[in-house]
Amino acid sequence: MKTMTCRQLGGPCDLEHRGETADDVINAQDRHLKEAVKAGDAAHQEARDAMRGRWRHPKQSLGWYRDMKKAFADFPEA
Repeated sequence: MKTMTCRQLGGPCDLEHRGETADDVINAQDRHLKEAVKAGDAAHQEARDAMRGRWRHPKQSLGWYRDMKKAFADFPEA
């Protein structure tokens, strides 16, 4: 199990996301951003918009995805 924060994934806060894979933490970040914006947290809006853009254009966002998978792989097990 590894941990990455919202900030490490491009967001504005230090909420920790834990997962067995990079996809686990990326999906947790997506849920977190959606919930934060829905609750009225404007600080997360920019990151939410960027995440939504990545889901809509996965080929264009492959670089970000690869970077996050590499960062996840480089983190120690927690």
